[in-house]
Amino acid sequence: MASQSSVAVISSAAARGESFPDSKKPIGSVRFQQPLRLSFSYCKSGNMSSRICAMAKPNDAETLSSSVDMSLSPRVQSLKPSKTMVITDLAATLVQSGVPVIRLAAGEPDFDTPKVVAEAGINAIREGFTRYTLNAGITELREAICRKLKEENGLSYAPDQILVSNGAKQSLLQAVLAVCSPGDEVIIPAPYWVSYTEQARLADATPVVIPTKISNNFLLDPKDLESKLTEKSRLLILCSPSNPTGSVYPKSLLEEIARIIAKHPRLLVLSDEIYEHIIYAPATHTSFASLPDMYERTLTVNGFSKAFAMTGWRLGYLAGPKHIVAACSKLQGQVSSGASSIAQKAGVAALGLGKAGGETVAEMVKAYRERRDFLVKSLGDIKGVKISEPQGAFYLFIDFSAYYGSEAEGFGLINDSSSLALYFLDKFQVAMVPGDAFGDDSCIRISYATSLDVLQAAVEKIRKALEPLRATVSV
Repeated sequence: MASQSSVAVISSAAARGESFPDSKKPIGSVRFQQPLRLSFSYCKSGNMSSRICAMAKPNDAETLSSSVDMSLSPRVQSLKPSKTMVITDLAATLVQSGVPVIRLAAGEPDFDTPKVVAEAGINAIREGFTRYTLNAGITELREAICRKLKEENGLSYAPDQILVSNGAKQSLLQAVLAVCSPGDEVIIPAPYWVSYTEQARLADATPVVIPTKISNNFLLDPKDLESKLTEKSRLLILCSPSNPTGSVYPKSLLEEIARIIAKHPRLLVLSDEIYEHIIYAPATHTSFASLPDMYERTLTVNGFSKAFAMTGWRLGYLAGPKHIVAACSKLQGQVSSGASSIAQKAGVAALGLGKAGGETVAEMVKAYRERRDFLVKSLGDIKGVKISEPQGAFYLFIDFSAYYGSEAEGFGLINDSSSLALYFLDKFQVAMVPGDAFGDDSCIRISYATSLDVLQAAVEKIRKALEPLRATVSV
């Protein structure tokens, strides 16, 4: 049976604590008590699918005396749960219960960690390298990161300008907390990775979202950026290649953005480059810190999860001005201390595979490109579907909005990305992430970090799912 945290935020209506958008009689409900205490009902004609139905266990707080104050921090209550993790967890739970769900939600490579990297971790255990390390990371790894940044990105850093953390996500959060004060504004182009806005809120900063267009490959328009900047603007977050769109910023566009940033003394850039090695020629990656006058303005975040298929190792890093990195290190010292000693030894081996991961990573990228090409062609042929061909990462951010307003028999009204994603999952067992999680409700994100055979099966199911909807909308 699915957990309450896996179900309750699939629909945008659910996130507001409202009834699920369907007009028939209510036949089941889910309570979602952590981290937000919400409840909502599914209303469907016929029997509610057992694939989605779940009953939450009572909240522990409800079993305590009413005299005990169990209230939560307003800061935590203001956060939205990650829909990516919610749907990923739900899909995994359904699979464990015997439902053959095709999982296209998680941004996790389907490849094993390269053997030489895994062996380095195993050897670290065998050799007893299992104790605490320096908070900032072992010197060997920070030196290897410095060499990588110099050789691949044209960036010169010393080891004391590098902070190794438990994943790029931790590096991003610590950077935001280190430089933002209450009331500062964090500029975030949309579609965005789900955690950017919430990390800004954790710092008591205000997320300022700038929409982009599929017709412009979801790239930030410099004029739109300039119009949003104020004296409160503190941080611009850029992600290239992008999650969720796969868009890659060309160097010329980054240079335009850099010229605008140079006019604002308080404005820094947080450059999320976790997908830099997963890129498809002729697109190329440019590190923002390598642009004129941007070295001191830029905090570069990267890691090992995506390119090296090391998601479970939890290893990322931050590079930037010494005093900001030191501030992030101070935060880390009070939060988690250093990253896993074993993972750090594996990280050294990963950076030893060669430029951009060498042939090992190149083979993975070749497979991703084949999958991308298949999906772009197959889904692009479906009437009403709009696609911006990704130049990197392993995601498609597909505009299905032409199907909004349609009625699905046995399901009900589909009027947004959340209800469409739930329809795909409930009726056709394909798990994807609704675009409203990324700030664009017109789209749904597909992760193609899975085999071509699985993707072929998914496309057939998506075709079958959309076919009956065409009769109720003008596609």
